[in-house]
Amino acid sequence: QVQLVESGGGLVQAGGSLRLSCAASGRTFSTYAMGWFRQAPGMEREFVAGITWSTGFTYYADSVKGRFTISRDNAKNTVYLQMNSLKPEDTAVYYCAASNAYSLSRRPLNYDYWGQGTQVTVSS
Repeated sequence: QVQLVESGGGLVQAGGSLRLSCAASGRTFSTYAMGWFRQAPGMEREFVAGITWSTGFTYYADSVKGRFTISRDNAKNTVYLQMNSLKPEDTAVYYCAASNAYSLSRRPLNYDYWGQGTQVTVSS
């Protein structure tokens, strides 16, 4: 089993920054990729960014390119999401997820483990 715990959410003004953390524990050696997703009220859960443990290859949703950066610290089993130039539209619950598949996916159903989520609120 793999356990994921997100932290770092909070309230920030538009144009500000936050850094989210996702601490992984358990059988993390079985996971191939980590992803960040978000879900706003009345909307579907959407992919934000992803990264592989082995190579650090990253991929992003078009809506956050140039503003968000995903990174990982393999020694700490931790994945980060640096969010800059935040907009009110970024307000959502942000979830960390892990995938065992040897492929990159933007679909939530392709991820095997999920964190509890952390709230990010951006004021206008």
